Amino acid sequence: MLLFLNVLFPVIMGAILPLFRMKSRTLRSVYVMLVTCITSVLAFYNVFSSPSDTAFVFLHLTEKAVCMLQLDDMGRLFTGLIAFLWPMAVLYSLEYMEHEGGENSFFAWYTMTYGITLGIAMSGDLITLYVFYELLTLATLPLVMHRLINGRAAAGLKYLYYSLLGAALAFAGIMLVFFYGDSTSFTYGGVLTGLADEQKPLLRFGYLLAFLGMGVKAAVFPLHDWLPSVSVAPTPVTALLHAVAVVKAGAIAVIRVTFYAFGPALIAGTWAQALPFCLAAFTVVFGSAMAVKEKHFKRRLAYSTVSNLSYIVMGALLLTPEGLDGALNHLIFHALMKITLFCACGAIMTQTDREYVSELHGLGHAMPVTFVTLTVAAVSLVGIPPFIGFISKWKLAQAGVMAGDFYSIVAPAALVLSAILTAIYLFIPVAYAWFPAKDIPESKPAGSLDPTWKMKLPLIIWCAAILVLSVYSSPLQSFISEIARGAM
Repeated sequence: MLLFLNVLFPVIMGAILPLFRMKSRTLRSVYVMLVTCITSVLAFYNVFSSPSDTAFVFLHLTEKAVCMLQLDDMGRLFTGLIAFLWPMAVLYSLEYMEHEGGENSFFAWYTMTYGITLGIAMSGDLITLYVFYELLTLATLPLVMHRLINGRAAAGLKYLYYSLLGAALAFAGIMLVFFYGDSTSFTYGGVLTGLADEQKPLLRFGYLLAFLGMGVKAAVFPLHDWLPSVSVAPTPVTALLHAVAVVKAGAIAVIRVTFYAFGPALIAGTWAQALPFCLAAFTVVFGSAMAVKEKHFKRRLAYSTVSNLSYIVMGALLLTPEGLDGALNHLIFHALMKITLFCACGAIMTQTDREYVSELHGLGHAMPVTFVTLTVAAVSLVGIPPFIGFISKWKLAQAGVMAGDFYSIVAPAALVLSAILTAIYLFIPVAYAWFPAKDIPESKPAGSLDPTWKMKLPLIIWCAAILVLSVYSSPLQSFISEIARGAM
């Protein structure tokens, strides 16, 4: 019951926010922060106390198809990540949205999205995951299209069209699990047992459909184009879209259908593994190459997300415990690094109106807090030891080598190429900021341009988390390794 309350509480409180017609920004800020913090406290309570074998069924669709919440250890990992990042993202957005307007509507949808994302994390079966997965599209669409300015209407429609395509493909795959599986409940190793040989080709095709459907939100090529487009949304939206809510939900969904529904035994060593793996490996390099080419800083980070999401997907598609271990490490670590990068980018845009990489000359000295946090996150994402980006990429590279066959060549090669490109697209803006060109008159802005504490504190906390986990992440890595081996 507490799981259901955890999901329902922010959805209801967000839905009724516009009814209050709050004209006081302070009152609305207190309301939103209070709801968010209560939700996070309840989420952490569930993470540490909810029994893994206890399910709460809140909707009976048919005798076999039910919607239920059940917090296994994969769910605990994702729930903990969401509960940690969301309150700071809300605090950041309180200042940021003063520049945007339409705050009542924005925070209503932002709060509801929190509950729906928790629903994905706490889903106990494939049907429930699919329901919340599609609700997430509906909740985030108004956030992407906020106030219908700066091309957001077109970006929102593109996001909607891609999501509808993904919904149709995923539904077809899920229905095959429903008809041929022992159940739709998440079971490590999958639920398709005792299949006849003639049934396996159909179910492998069903896995491909499910992979592509869930892969839309994971931005796997060629279904990635919506993600750079939605970078026109307010930064608090893109930060959570790229770090937690949508894209990580896509990655988690791919892992769920691969390891907990269809199962590695069905697809290992077949075209149903090779084709999605090749798409993911290509996306790793393609996204990084597009980021190098992109001049707009926020869109550059969006293409970076396209690449890094497929690190996670590629690791999972190795279909080994080591691959899943690396994938889950990168899922957590990338969220921290990318939300820091996006929110630092948003601070730059609101404080200076500068959006392009070529306009960042000298801003490091004018915005020291913003650019120190951005630099730490950038160095980590490149994969410089001992930062967390190196930890997860090293695990993925090891898993690739251990996988054998052509996977032991393709996976490490994609990781190395992407690392080189990542260094180019991130170190150039960092170098511009700290070492400006002398012949650019505006390269040394006068005075401090850092935002107020509401935007700086989240950046500092996320940066501190990156540094702490870079030197001490053993308990977290042990927990993830046990999940990857199905031991928990």
